[in-house]
This record gives sequence, structure tokens and C-alpha cells, in this order.
Amino acid sequence: MPSVRCMSLREGSSRSFSVPQERRVATALPGPNSLALQARRVASVSRGAGTLANIYMDHAAGAVLVDVDGNRLIDLGSGIGVNTIGHAHPDVAAAVAEQATKLMHTLFTVTPYENYVRVAEKLAQITPGTHEKHSILVNSGAEAVENAAKIARRFTGRRAIVVLDHAFHGRTNMTMAMTYRPWPEREGMGPFPGEIYSVPVSYPFRDGLTGEEAAERTIDYIETHVGPRDVAAFFAEPIQGDGGIVIPAPGYFTRIAEYCRDNGIVFVADEIQAGIARTGAWYSIEHHGDVVPDLVCTAKGIAGGMPLAAVTGRAEIMDAVQPGGIGGTFGGNPVSTAAALAVFDVIEREDLIGEAQRVERTLVSRIGGWTDKYDVVGEVRGKGAMFGVELVEPGTRKPNPALLKHVLKHATEHGVVPLDAGSWDSVLRLLPPVVISDALIDDAAGVLEEAIESFQGVGEPGITPAS
Repeated sequence: MPSVRCMSLREGSSRSFSVPQERRVATALPGPNSLALQARRVASVSRGAGTLANIYMDHAAGAVLVDVDGNRLIDLGSGIGVNTIGHAHPDVAAAVAEQATKLMHTLFTVTPYENYVRVAEKLAQITPGTHEKHSILVNSGAEAVENAAKIARRFTGRRAIVVLDHAFHGRTNMTMAMTYRPWPEREGMGPFPGEIYSVPVSYPFRDGLTGEEAAERTIDYIETHVGPRDVAAFFAEPIQGDGGIVIPAPGYFTRIAEYCRDNGIVFVADEIQAGIARTGAWYSIEHHGDVVPDLVCTAKGIAGGMPLAAVTGRAEIMDAVQPGGIGGTFGGNPVSTAAALAVFDVIEREDLIGEAQRVERTLVSRIGGWTDKYDVVGEVRGKGAMFGVELVEPGTRKPNPALLKHVLKHATEHGVVPLDAGSWDSVLRLLPPVVISDALIDDAAGVLEEAIESFQGVGEPGITPAS
């Protein structure tokens, strides 16, 4: 198979990368070394740890992955939103290496250290609102969500947790109960905790409602199915990730936050996938006006690939828990917090919030017209470096999971790694590092166009551009 190349550096960048920023497919994908590793994996790893593409990676830099066969792939997934600042940033790697030679673990709740405090101070600075804020650091997004629920229940003395349709909050027992779709995360995993209620969300492509109308529908459901006096917390992803890059209509969260405030409900923004500069702001709730959550859950992009997550919020809520009521052995360990401090510095020094805004402009320009070009593209939507392409049956709004499956297969076989999403497995999800070049976006989009145009449904001709 011939190699494929494109420009190597993002426009206007003074930063170079240890891996050429170009796609190069030199073998069939997966290649022979990946196939050998896959055989070993099948013999030793649980099949429950499923994989999008069995292409084994060796190293990466910027927005390019290099597999064990030497192929270079364009990364449109960032490890599901983790490598926002790009792979293997040298400043983050140096911070990790330096910290690992000094102090790797003591457990903050036994003998504390400065890094943890510094991360909490920075989170108080960048999360929305000017009120006094406190944080707790944990290991993963699901752990952050579960702790936020515990904190809200302890503060309010109430029991019910409200979540939104199409939400994804994690894979622990409690967060699976807070996650919308049954397959594959929840099927056969119950029983789940009670007092968790899913309510309708604003989904403009499918419901056609204004933000205010959708909010009243949500509120009516809470009033008639739960009762606001029993609700401890309302959890929301301001931009839903696994649910399909669903962005509620303007005004939706303004009304929801008002309702929560009037009824003593803790409003929690789950920013695990969308937070930390990915959407062209520190947090995606900032795209919804002056809405200020009571608690914010952060993870994924916060530490450049090291395990770290946080719950940050109003001091009086965070401090409602008795000492020892929240915590964990590895939460906020010295190495992960050193990585996070380096990530914060890189985002500000390299203006990566501005770079995310550039990525948005490029994606809108390059793929925004797909709704006119292809009758199987229902909507292209997103903010910053977080976009979704909703795939539908030709000329309808009926989900088209077969097309998504085909696009993912074609893309990975040709050196592009996007993601799936959506409650009906019909949304192509794009979460590239914000350092991705315009040229790489153009190249990857061309591969995705080839995939759409080459699709053949059962008994149907190949899809051609709509007239």
C-alpha cells in the first residue's frame, strides 16, 4: 500500500514535534506486528475490554499516532478526549520524570504535599464563578461523579439524583445507573443503586424545541416523577460526549440552573470530556451564558494522560462532608498532579484555548457543508475540538448505525482514528488534539468523505453526494 503524506506543522506554530505530523500508511492496517500482538491479547486479556481498532501503538506526538508497524495515523480521538494538548508534550513528560525521582506517593490524607494544593488552587481559578471554591482530587471521571453525588447528598440531606437522557457518567456501579443507554455499558451488570432518575434533555436536532421549551419539559418531568424536595443533585454534561455531542439549545441551562437554585438542588456540571480547553473555553458550560454550576467534575484532559480527576465547587458544599468521608489511596498523587500543573502552564503559554477555537473554525469550514453534500448526514455540530456528525438514513432523521460502523472501519484502515458516539450508535465523534494542523484536518476529512461515499447498504446502491 503506498504511503500518504500531508503537511507536517500546524499553521503559525513555533513548536515542533518528535513525530512528523503527517499520515503515512505503509502496511495494511492492522499490520503484521499488530496482528501478532492481537493474538497474544486474545489469549490473555478479557474480551470485555473491547477495542475500536486492533492497531497497536508504539509512540505518538502532537496529533499523530505511530503503530508497531511504523504506520502514522491521524488521531481524531485523543484517547477519548484525554490528549487535548497533544501526545507526549515534552514539558509534561519532563514534569512527570522530575517528580518521579522526588516523591511518587505518600497519600495526601496521611502526609500531604504541595502539588495537590496547587492543583486545587488552579481549579478554583479556572472553574466558573467568583465564589470561594474547594476541591478534592481523585483518579477518574467516574470517581469524580460518584464523589460529587455523595457530597451533594451529604450537603442537602436528600436522596434523589437527576441525570439527563443520553448522558454518560461512567462505568462504576453508581455511574452506570446514571448512564443512559443499556448497551454495552450496563447490560447484565445490575442491580444498580436506586433514586437515580433520567429526564429529557434539550436535543435540538431531534426535538426542535427552544432551550426554554426543553427546560420546561425537563422541569415538568422532575415535578411529576421525582419531586424537587427530594432531589439532591442535577447532573449535566453541558456538551454530551458519548451521547453524541449533543449541545442543548441556548437558554436551556440558564433555566435549569435557576430552577435548581430556587429548589435547593445542587447543579453539577460533568465536564469530564468537554473540560480543560477542549471546546475553546476552560469549561464547556461557558458556552451557555453566565451559568455557574455549584460543583464541577474534571478529568480526562487535566493531566495529559496521567490518571487524575477532581470535584471542585462551592466551599460550603464541598466542606459539608466530614473529614475522611471522601478520598482514596491514589487520588491526586504527586506524579499526576505534577503533570496537571504542566498541562495548565502549556494551555496558557501556548494559547491552546485559542487553538481549539481555530480547530472549530477549520472543522466548520471543512465538514460543515456535509449536510448539503450528503443526504446521510443529518447534522454537523460542535465546539472547539469536539464535534459530532449525526448519520441518518437518506433524507430522514432515522439513525444510521450501519454507516457509522462502515466509516469507522474505512477510516482506521486508512490511517485515521475517529470515535463512535450516540444513543443509537450513529454519531461520528471527532475529538482531536487542539494542536492538530489544518492540513491534517483536511486530510482526515478526505478519508471520512471516502468512507461515506463508499458505503453500500443492504440492497442499496452506494451513497452519492446529494444534489
